[in-house]
Amino acid sequence: MKKHYFAYIRVSTQKQGEKGVSLQEQRGAIQGYAQRNDLEIDRWFEERETAAKSGRPLFLEMLKLLKNGKADGVLIHKIDRSARNLKDWADLGALIDRGIEVHFVNESLDLQSRGGRLSADIQAVVAADYIRNLREEARKGFYGRLKQGFYPLPAPLGYLDMGKAKAKELDPVRAPLIRQVFEFYASGDYTINTLPAKLVELGLRNRRNSPVSKSGLSNILNNPFYIGIIRLKTGETFEGLHAPLISAELFERVQAVLQGRTIRRNKHHDYLYRRLITCKACGFRLIGEHQKGHVYYRCHTRNCETKCFREDEITTDVRQLLSPLTFNVPERTFLKQHISTLMGDERNQREHEIAAIGLTLQNIDSRLMKLTDAYVDGLLDKEAYLQRREAFLLEKKNWMDRRTALENGAASIPERLKKFLEFTNSLYFQYKTGTTTEKREILKIATSNRWVDARKIDFSLSLPFSLIANRADESNGGPYRDTGRTLKLLIEKLVRYFKENKMMLPGDEEDENSGDLGDSTEAA
Repeated sequence: MKKHYFAYIRVSTQKQGEKGVSLQEQRGAIQGYAQRNDLEIDRWFEERETAAKSGRPLFLEMLKLLKNGKADGVLIHKIDRSARNLKDWADLGALIDRGIEVHFVNESLDLQSRGGRLSADIQAVVAADYIRNLREEARKGFYGRLKQGFYPLPAPLGYLDMGKAKAKELDPVRAPLIRQVFEFYASGDYTINTLPAKLVELGLRNRRNSPVSKSGLSNILNNPFYIGIIRLKTGETFEGLHAPLISAELFERVQAVLQGRTIRRNKHHDYLYRRLITCKACGFRLIGEHQKGHVYYRCHTRNCETKCFREDEITTDVRQLLSPLTFNVPERTFLKQHISTLMGDERNQREHEIAAIGLTLQNIDSRLMKLTDAYVDGLLDKEAYLQRREAFLLEKKNWMDRRTALENGAASIPERLKKFLEFTNSLYFQYKTGTTTEKREILKIATSNRWVDARKIDFSLSLPFSLIANRADESNGGPYRDTGRTLKLLIEKLVRYFKENKMMLPGDEEDENSGDLGDSTEAA
């Protein structure tokens, strides 16, 4: 009576199964062996998975059927096709011990004899050692690329794969959209639940051409790859050679929102002075309401003497407050010439600062090496090592961003002062013609105390805008007709202010070129 057998063939990857010849060769060798030995093959088990780990579904299913007596034995091409880990070889050995026939068609082994089993055991051990060595070599290559700054895995959304041992490059289509993702989330106006809908509007889709999911969005926002740092799932971090997509400062702001260190407030109305005006008598904010075709702001504290104010009356007072910020023609001419001189002096100072940052970066690299030595010597556990390494890399990125900004001239005090004066000179006209959002932004930037007391509106300019508005009083004893003396004193005060304070103006994130001091189209 002819015996019935299973046949098992395997390749290590899907690609080998689809395009290679290994499966066909194994099938042909097994069929030839069955014909020569008059064996009947009832079922083929074809698997396209690595045997480096146990748990192959078809292999396990076949073993179960053999244990249940569904076939007399199994035909396999070679030992390393069935058992490249010792657990699977032990399972096959248990079948052999139960009398189930196991034939390796490419190897003449009598598995019923002690010598044959010993020879098969040796080959199985060699196969297991081979896969361990293969895994170790792959790991060395993987970490070798990481230490060189290359990311040997598929590029995150917003980058393109350029080939082996090449840095990822920015995707010209998706990269600007990914940058907007970070900016939108950092604003605090969106959440993980609401931002995906906005991404659909922008046209951002993942590599499967599907909308970005909430989990995909979370992966993007938490991935320091976008600032030039490679972080693995193990927590290990490496410096990448790829170009950063966003600044480290923007990434940190996003992390602050993700970790709940910022507060989102729901917006209900879009009144111009909403939550901007405080009652001096009771300390509460005035509330806007629409009545008889006008917007009024009232104090809702019981028995408070503060009356209501119409929005257009407040706007008139604000315009009067902003009016002195506009420069006349002689002032604009002097400021342009004087700041141009300052910019020349600043270049030398900037070069010295860039050199100092270079020394700081060298110091951080030295601290990183010492940190690694401490970890290798067992002075630090892995968790502490990874946390401190990532902190050092983030600090390094911040200093590199600072150096880049200096090299591009963005951090120059005279450049900042020039931009500030241009912005201030046009402030009155911008407030007069701007949108509600733009007007609110101007108020937040240019004013500090926004009080009302009974029947009086009491707004004041914040520093450094108040210095400009009061420049006629800053002549230090000299007559105001001496424009040069007055404006030099003003510039000295403004330079000191900008050295001591970091002031953000609209458009700073975009790093756009401002207009000229003479561009204001309307005087106060």
